[in-house]
Amino acid sequence: MQALVREDWSPEQAAGRLRVLGELAISHETIYRYIWTDRRQGGTLYRHLRGACKQRRKRYGRYDSRGRLAGKRPITARPAAVEQRTQLGHWEADTMLGDSQAGPCVLSLVERKTGYLVLGQLRRRAADAVNPRARQLIAAQPHPVRTITVDTGTEFHEYAALERATGVPFYFATPHHAWERGTNENTNGLLRQYLPKRHSMAHLTQHDGNRIAAQLNRRPRKRLGFRTPEECYVP
Repeated sequence: MQALVREDWSPEQAAGRLRVLGELAISHETIYRYIWTDRRQGGTLYRHLRGACKQRRKRYGRYDSRGRLAGKRPITARPAAVEQRTQLGHWEADTMLGDSQAGPCVLSLVERKTGYLVLGQLRRRAADAVNPRARQLIAAQPHPVRTITVDTGTEFHEYAALERATGVPFYFATPHHAWERGTNENTNGLLRQYLPKRHSMAHLTQHDGNRIAAQLNRRPRKRLGFRTPEECYVP
C-alpha cells in the first residue's frame, strides 16, 4: 500500500487497484487515515497526495481575442463518438505553462476514451514549436488519431498546416469554456503534481516528459474499472 501511495496514486486509486488484483480489500478512507497517522508520526506519505485548492478568476466583459480564427470547426461539429467515448482515437490537446507566457512549456495530448497521455517538450509557446512536436506525437501513436480538440490559443492558429501534414481534423472549444475539454483539463491538473505552476520548465527534456506521462499512464482510473490508461490503450 505504501508503495502505491509513493507512486502518487490517490487512496481511491490504490484501494480500487488492490481490489481488482485480489490482493487486499481496503477502503480509501482507511488509507487516508493511515496517511495522516503517518504524518503525525513524522512520515512523508502525505506529500504524495494531490492538492485540490485552486484559485480561479472570473472574466467579466473581456474582449475575446483568442477565439477569432477564421474557418475553425466548432466543438459542436464533432462526431457523436467523440462525446460518447465509444471509439479510440479522439484526443484533446493543450499547452501547459511554466513561469512565463511564452517561454518553455509542454504540449499535452490526452486520448478521451482511455485517458492515455503523451507530452511534448516545447521551447516556447508558439505555433512554430507546437506543430512539429504535435506531428511527432501523432505519428508515434499505435492507433489512428481521428480528431483533436483544442482551445483557441494562438499556439494552435496554424492548425490548418497541421491538418494537412497529419490528416487529422481539429475542433475548437468555445473560448473560456474549459469544461468542454474536461479530459485534458483534469489531466493537466494531475500534471501539476510534477510540473507546478509558476515554476520554470527550461530544464525539462523530452525524456522527462515521457517519464511523467508514463507515470500517469500507469495509474489506475476509477472510470476504467481501476485499469490503467496504458492497459486500455497500448495494444
